[in-house]
Amino acid sequence: MDIRLFLTLLSGLCWTIVYIDSIRVGIKDKSYAMPLWALALNIAWELIYAVVGFREAGLQVQIVINGVWFLLDTGIVYTYFRYGRKYFPKNLRSSWFYLWSVLVFTVSFILQYTFFIEFGWFLGATYAAYLQNLLMSVLFIAMLVQRRNSEGQTLTIAVSKWIGSLAPTISFGMLGGGPSPQAKTFVLIVGMLMAFFDIVYIALLVNQKGFKAK
Repeated sequence: MDIRLFLTLLSGLCWTIVYIDSIRVGIKDKSYAMPLWALALNIAWELIYAVVGFREAGLQVQIVINGVWFLLDTGIVYTYFRYGRKYFPKNLRSSWFYLWSVLVFTVSFILQYTFFIEFGWFLGATYAAYLQNLLMSVLFIAMLVQRRNSEGQTLTIAVSKWIGSLAPTISFGMLGGGPSPQAKTFVLIVGMLMAFFDIVYIALLVNQKGFKAK
């Protein structure tokens, strides 16, 4: 098997595990497992680049994976709207929670579409994916600190995210996969930063007082 195809499939599998376990633990803990901005940017990216990717490149492996991820992400969105209200300021009415949430999802879609308009489908997808993934790595740490416990979080999610992000970093940042070499340095640097924060998050989860694998 071609090494780039293997890395693509590995990334697809690991992120699929992230999404499935996020839905599972979200329902189990009556929580949500992915920070709001990361979730909103993620599902907007997957929708745009499943549709645009199919139009531009046809039925490629990564395009199919994008579509699967979008469908799974809708499950995480459900857990957010079902259980997320309890993390919103108690002195604000529920309507503000929904208004703020819809605003975040709307802005995220506009930002993702702007990347596509500005850079095209491949570079736009690459730049947006790595920036939002780096943001997600930092926001996972912030979520753990804010909640002061591992509610809605698991080592399965943390480790799978790390591997799922590292695989395309090797493919695009080191091997130079994809139709354009322009993003190689960007992917490598941002990918290494992601890996660093992902490892920090894993270490914090492991050392979280009272943490138990779920």
